[in-house]
Amino acid sequence: MSMYALLKETLLENTFLAYKRGLFAGTSGNLSCLDATGTKIAITPSSYAYEKMRLDDIVIIEASGGAVVEGKRKPSSEWRMHAAIYREVPGTCGVVHIHSPYATALATAGKGIPLVLIETLVYIGGDIPLAEFGLPGTEELGVIVARTLKNRNACLMANHGAVAIGESLEQATLRATYIEDAAKIYLLALQAGGAVPISDAALEAMRKNLGY
Repeated sequence: MSMYALLKETLLENTFLAYKRGLFAGTSGNLSCLDATGTKIAITPSSYAYEKMRLDDIVIIEASGGAVVEGKRKPSSEWRMHAAIYREVPGTCGVVHIHSPYATALATAGKGIPLVLIETLVYIGGDIPLAEFGLPGTEELGVIVARTLKNRNACLMANHGAVAIGESLEQATLRATYIEDAAKIYLLALQAGGAVPISDAALEAMRKNLGY
């Protein structure tokens, strides 16, 4: 049995959950989690159908440099972004990159998601900013996204999708789910005449109650 079996199981379970929730389609999107030593990353394979994915399709790479440690497939083409986030955002142990329709629609329109929902404060920690454009699969994109996530645990990616991070992969997956939920509600509110941000006074009271 692989010494990374538990890490792979966690990744596969959350990958299936995110796919079931419609956070990506086809072979788009990618997930990863960091091992306890902080030196290895379990990541979904590149361009491989989620319906067929099994434990031995998960790839283990070095957190520094991306060399494959274990796995028969190529790691996601976005491994550089995942590695940059783990390197630049302390405490991150799970990364979920989604291409969900509503969040991606806003990212394509060049818009972030303002703080208009109580749930967004509770689960995301605030508004969901838009990271500027970076070419997919590049170190540049990783730097841009990691910089945007320094003060947030989720962001949209211009003309691309969205990313959520967490102290665990389960937390990151939950946050990714709320990104899409918030994006859908925000877009529907705009169609209904506009989205009203939560007032500063209400935010201050909520943050006090939540211990933020």
